[in-house]
This record gives sequence, C-alpha cells and structure tokens, in this order.
Amino acid sequence: MTPTNRTILVTGGAGYIGSHTVRLLASAGNTIVVLDNMVYGHEEAIVDSSVTLVPGDIGDHSLLRDLFREHSFSAVVHFAAFAYVGESVTNPLKYYRNNTAAPLALLEVMQEFGCKEFVFSSTCATYGVPTHIPITEETPQQPINPYGRSKLMLEWILADCETAWGLRSTCLRYFNASGCSQDGLIGEDHNPETHLIPRMLMALTGEAGPLEVFGTDYPTPDGTCIRDYIHVEDLAAAHARALDHLATGGRSLKVNLGTGVGVSVKEMIAAVEKVTEKQVPVVLGPRRAGDPAQLVADPSLALSELGWKAARTDIEETVRSAWNWMTGPRAGRYRR
Repeated sequence: MTPTNRTILVTGGAGYIGSHTVRLLASAGNTIVVLDNMVYGHEEAIVDSSVTLVPGDIGDHSLLRDLFREHSFSAVVHFAAFAYVGESVTNPLKYYRNNTAAPLALLEVMQEFGCKEFVFSSTCATYGVPTHIPITEETPQQPINPYGRSKLMLEWILADCETAWGLRSTCLRYFNASGCSQDGLIGEDHNPETHLIPRMLMALTGEAGPLEVFGTDYPTPDGTCIRDYIHVEDLAAAHARALDHLATGGRSLKVNLGTGVGVSVKEMIAAVEKVTEKQVPVVLGPRRAGDPAQLVADPSLALSELGWKAARTDIEETVRSAWNWMTGPRAGRYRR
C-alpha cells in the first residue's frame, strides 16, 4: 500500500533509486520535495511535474529549517550518500563527512520541528563478509570498508535518536540494485559507472572498454561471484511500504531488501548476451580484495513486517529494462 496525501522530504531524490521512489510516491498523490546537491543527481530524473526539486545540501541547517517551515513534512526518506566503495577506501573522510556527519543536521532539524518518521537507504555492505548465506538481519554487521561503516554508523545514530526523542526509522539494507523503469523513462545513470549490468551494456555500446571479471576461482558453481540483484522498482515499492508502516505507528525496523536468489557474474553475462543478442567483451582478472564469494539476502522479514516481496525476479527482464534505458533516453551520454 503506497502512502497518500502526505508531505515527504526525499534527500538525494534525483539519483538512481531516489528518482524511482519519488516517481512512485508522487504518482500516489503525495506532496514530494526533493533535496539534492546534484553531485550525482539528474534534474531530468524528476519526471513528475508535481515534484519540487530544491538544489542544496542536507548539512545546511538554514535551508533545512526553511523547508520544514514551508512544508511541515510528516516523514523523511533519506537517500543522499556517496556510494563508491573503492573511493571510500582512498578518501574515507569524504564518506564519513557526507554519509555520517551531514545527516546530523537533517536529524537535528527533524527533532526541532517534531518530524519523527525516517526511512533510511542503508546497504548490505554493513554486513561485510557474511558468516553464512543467506544473510539475515541477525548476521553480524562487520563492514570492511568506510562506505559500509559510514552507513552502519547512521543506523546506530537513528537508534540513539529513538531513545532520546522518539524518532522511528526503517533502515532498508539493499542488496544489488539493478534495472530501470519498465517504461524506459528513467534509469541508472552513474558517472563513473561501476555496477555490473550497466557496465556490461556500456561495453556493448562502446561507451566503455571490455568488462573485467574480478576472479573466476571462487567457491561457487562457475567460479565467479554471486550476488542478489533487486530491481529498482521493487526497491521503490519497499520505501513506500516502509513509509506506510511508520505512518500507521509501526515500530522501528532494519530489513534486508533482496530477492533471495543469487546470480553469478557468468550467469549475468549470459543473460545480457541473450537479451541484446551481442557478445560481451570480457577480460579475466584477479579477485578484488574484500569481495565475498556470495551475497544473497534472506528477505523474509521484509515480507512479514512490511508485506513486501520482490515482484520482478526474472533477471532477463531486469536486463531488458536496463537495455531499453541505455539505448533510449540515456543513449550515448558518456561516449568516450
């Protein structure tokens, strides 16, 4: 059930997952204000004319107070974050400043204005190298990079805010976000692009060189890493469910968002080749440090608590949605 007739602040709503969520929430009749610093966001990703896009930073107290005075938000959905794992290792302070410190201003203004519902875009990177598969919410959180640690710290902060002033939150731990809108209107548009599906498609369009496969000797059936690919429109639906849960007095939650099904790199290459009828150029490389052999969610808590289950589990359909976007609205944007 998508919440309706509410006024919601969405930070980072001009980004990949944020824009799909904004579109869903706005289509249900909510008043949506997007706050995005536009470092990685795209104005054209806000396709609903009813949505207000405010360029600005979540650490700007003055701007936040002006927005809360004007709109009386009932809830906040927080996407705004940097998400390049490798960069977080080489420039950790950038990640702790943006992903952990900057949201403190947002939380302070929420407390000041009595807004106590917060949906947080978290990540399975908080688990690090899992002790077992599938990963449940009880799996120890031992992140192995500053990106994962920056997200976990904010989860802790949200819990402390609940104790101190009654903030209720839903932390949504994504697995591998993938795909684009079914109508091809909005999609994944990162620069640089590191996600597997668009990276393969860019190799096919000539926007990037051959795909490097990092390791073929993992203890998996075909030797390549296995990941849980969750369609971006399913992620958007989960945020709507999380908002509805909080609006009806639901307790704070931390839930995994995935399909529960793993797909290997080689299986994904085969799916891309079948959908596009093109051969993906591949270069075999060594393992990357810290890459777990498998990351697959147990999403059963999301079903029992939020009534949410991934609806788009055909990986070829996910690839097709990305290919339609890549060869349609996004075509040639980053030609080499």
